[in-house]
Amino acid sequence: MNGGLKDRLVAQALAEGFDACRICRPDDVPQVPARLAAFLEKGYHGQMRWLEERSHWRGAPQVLWPEAKSVIVLGESYTPEADPLAGLTRRDCGNISVYARGRDYHDTVKKRLKRLARWLIAEAGGEVKVFVDTAPVPEKPLGQAAGLGWQGKHTNLVSRALGNWFFIGSVFTTLELAPDAAEADHCGSCRACLDICPTRAFPAPYQLDARRCISYLTIEHKGPVDPGLRPLLGNRIYGCDDCLAACPWNKFAVAAREVKYHARADLVAPPLAGLAGLDEAGFRARFAGSPIKRIGWARFLRNVLYAIGNSGQASLREVARVHCEDADAAVADAARWAVARLRR
Repeated sequence: MNGGLKDRLVAQALAEGFDACRICRPDDVPQVPARLAAFLEKGYHGQMRWLEERSHWRGAPQVLWPEAKSVIVLGESYTPEADPLAGLTRRDCGNISVYARGRDYHDTVKKRLKRLARWLIAEAGGEVKVFVDTAPVPEKPLGQAAGLGWQGKHTNLVSRALGNWFFIGSVFTTLELAPDAAEADHCGSCRACLDICPTRAFPAPYQLDARRCISYLTIEHKGPVDPGLRPLLGNRIYGCDDCLAACPWNKFAVAAREVKYHARADLVAPPLAGLAGLDEAGFRARFAGSPIKRIGWARFLRNVLYAIGNSGQASLREVARVHCEDADAAVADAARWAVARLRR
C-alpha cells in the first residue's frame, strides 16, 4: 500500500486514543514457536493450560489467520499518576496492580481497535480482525517486530517513548501495509526488574516462571498457593507491579490520556478488613466494570486472607477467623494460615 494510507492510519490511530502505531507481518516472529515450546516444556505456564491447547496459534500468527498480510500493533499508555509501589508499606491495606485500579482495559482497547478497523475498511477495503490479550496472539513479539518496543528482561514490552506502562492491541488485515523496522534490545546490563522480584520468578533474564510470579499466583492460580510463597506476596491482592515499576525507561513514560484508566479512589490501598467482609454479592457490586471481577469472590478472598496473614496486625486475626470454616477449601486454608501467623 502507498505511504499516504499508512500515514493516515497512524494519524487516525493517535486520534482514536492510542499512543503508538506500528506495523509488521504475521510471519515476522519466527523465533516464537521454539521459545513457546521451551516455556511449556519447563512447565513455566503452571495451570494456564490454554497456552498448551492453543500453542499452534500463539506460536505462529500466520496460522491463526492465514489470509492476513499485515499486523497493526498499537500501544495505549496507562502510566500511573503516583508511585505504584507506595501501597506496599501499608500492611493493613491491599495493594492492587495499577492496570486494575480503573475500568477494565479490554473493553476500552477493543472499542478503539474496532473503530480503527472500520476506518481502515472504509479507506482501503480488505478484511480485518482485532485482538486484545485474551486471544492466542503473541502480542509482545509482534510488538518488537513492528518496532513498538522490545521484550525486556522481565519479558514485558518496553518502549523508549512509553516506558512499560502500556496496553497492546492489534489489528490483523488482508491489506499489504509497509512494515516498520523492528526494535532493538536496550536493556543493556540493567537488572533492576530481575532483582526487585519478591519471589525470584525469573530463572534467567528474558525468562519467566509463572509459577512463582505474583501476578499469576493472585490471578490465574486456582486453589491454595504454596505456603513457602505466601509470605512473599505481602499485601498484593491482585497482580504485581514491581518489575514494571523498577524499569528505568519509565522516566520517558507518557501520562495516560484515558480517564477510565485513572485509579478509582476505593481501589488505592483499600483496607483489608473491609475487603474480607464482602460477600459474593458485595464483591460483584464493588468490582463491577473492573478486571478484578473475573477471578471471582473466592479467589479474591483467598488473596485478601494471605495479605491479612502478612499484615502483622493482630487486630485482623478475628477478621480472618470468620472464614476458617468456609465452604471453599482454599479460602478456609488461607484463613487458618492467616490466624496462625497473626497468633505468632
